[in-house]
Amino acid sequence: MARRRLTQMFPFLTPIRVWQRNVFYFIGMFLDKNKYAKKFCKEELPYEACSSKTLMINEESGFDIVYQENKVENLKIISKTMNHILIKPGEVFSFCLLAQKSKKYGKYKKGLVSVDGKIVPLVGGGVCHLSNLLYYTFLKSPLTILERHGHRVKSFPNPDKDSLEGVDATIRSGWLDLKVKNMTNQNYQIVISFDQEYMHLKILTDQDTKEIAEIKNEDFHYVKKDDKYYESVSVVKEYYDKNTKEFLRKEKLYDEVVLVGYPIDEDMIN
Repeated sequence: MARRRLTQMFPFLTPIRVWQRNVFYFIGMFLDKNKYAKKFCKEELPYEACSSKTLMINEESGFDIVYQENKVENLKIISKTMNHILIKPGEVFSFCLLAQKSKKYGKYKKGLVSVDGKIVPLVGGGVCHLSNLLYYTFLKSPLTILERHGHRVKSFPNPDKDSLEGVDATIRSGWLDLKVKNMTNQNYQIVISFDQEYMHLKILTDQDTKEIAEIKNEDFHYVKKDDKYYESVSVVKEYYDKNTKEFLRKEKLYDEVVLVGYPIDEDMIN
């Protein structure tokens, strides 16, 4: 029998536990000798290093569509905490460090969140949609990933049929962060924008580059084990000449295996 956490037995202690985790987490960041990106610049850097976009509304979530609409509002709030942030040489970008300023930009609504493998509506739910897009775009950039945590359970299919698998990044302030470090001699800048359907993200730089990169999936398949279904995929990075689009080389980044939390066709199982 799984051991229950203290906050599961006494839910009223949860805010205190969250406060405690955040205090110790940010003290740790203060002492870790990293220089964290905090400067914003409204003027955009001249060159695009890479860009991505993601469909915001997932009509296959299985929940009331209002939670998807609320998620869009939450994304617009949290994006303001990091839009136009500069990541200078030697600096570290921290999602959670910047996101803690969200209260100055609005009040979160209830969106969907994965808690102990179950999807529930909570205030602020859905902001990991931005961390997912950031992580995917960071993979295409020259920035170095320091910390990333994939979701333990994939709770519903991707809303965008062209989106990749295994490139998500869940966040929880005080527990899980998304961090990248600029180990180059160039400045980088994050620019986030929205249209009716998509959230767009660009990483700009002050020096033009000769190469561009694309992230792709290989060997995607489902596996059944102990009456549970898992999604398995390899994530690779392909480099191309920016001007000629000529393929240069390929690099395997990692393998990802995640528990699938929604029904899938038995014919798709290996």
